Amino acid sequence: MIKPELLVTPQSVMHLAQLIEAGADAFLIGEQQFGLRLAGEFTIDDIEQSVTLAHAANKKVYVAMNALYHNDRVNDLRPYMEKLAAIGVDGITFGDPAVVMAKREGGIEIPLHWNTETTATNWFTANYWGRRGANRAVLARELSMEEVIEIKENAEVAVEVQVHGMTCMFQSKRSLLGNYFLYQDKAMEIENRSNNKNMFLHDKERHNKYPIFEDSNGTHIFSPNDMCLIDELNELIDAGIDSFKIDGILQEADYVTKVTGLYRQTIDAYMDSPDKYDQIKNDLLTEIEEMQPSLRPLDTGFFFKETVY
Repeated sequence: MIKPELLVTPQSVMHLAQLIEAGADAFLIGEQQFGLRLAGEFTIDDIEQSVTLAHAANKKVYVAMNALYHNDRVNDLRPYMEKLAAIGVDGITFGDPAVVMAKREGGIEIPLHWNTETTATNWFTANYWGRRGANRAVLARELSMEEVIEIKENAEVAVEVQVHGMTCMFQSKRSLLGNYFLYQDKAMEIENRSNNKNMFLHDKERHNKYPIFEDSNGTHIFSPNDMCLIDELNELIDAGIDSFKIDGILQEADYVTKVTGLYRQTIDAYMDSPDKYDQIKNDLLTEIEEMQPSLRPLDTGFFFKETVY
């Protein structure tokens, strides 16, 4: 049985150090210019510090370059990737093929993780990008448990699955919030994501509140609930899923650290004995429920929803 990697999104270098103590195995970091929907902003200097900290503890650091790049931004990719290679990062998450081209043209030896968000839904396409330099596929959050397991059974690359946190439902390259406020004759500057934790779209008909923020990559709208699979990890571990992701975007750092510690406990318990996992999983779920923000109810995402064709 393969022990899955526990991947977490830290908010700062200091937070990353705390997550190492909590039991995280790997970290996804980056900066707004190149990456989408990250929990914190990491400059090149921050990334270098993070790699030094992580490698000293035998952990890994991946950098997000999963933004969509128009022609005016493509020339920045290769120099940035060369800096990442010099620092020694362990992987780059990408969606835009321009990253593959920049890697090839620069002769850059950094593993790639294919992540196109909602379209990473089948093993055939995952293997396609595997033959073009990717060694991991980050699966879409809209897949059922059955579909995830089927992809893993047929994938020639490692498979990463999100197990905790919110899901992005919609992104537009347009500044929808800014345009809305301008329409109302109000000024609104684009703020850093960390200052946008309390902005919601209200759906009175469904009684839902959708977190929303705007940055240089456009407007992002998230699910009304947070995914939590801490009591459903056994099937994913048995299937051999390579990496479990805890997405900490728009959450408090302390919350992410505590959740990471609970998932560490869960994975270790199952690897030791499935019976031991069965004994503690409900208590750990209750612990998360008690610390969960009132505006963010927990559910299991799409994992147990029936697929309609």
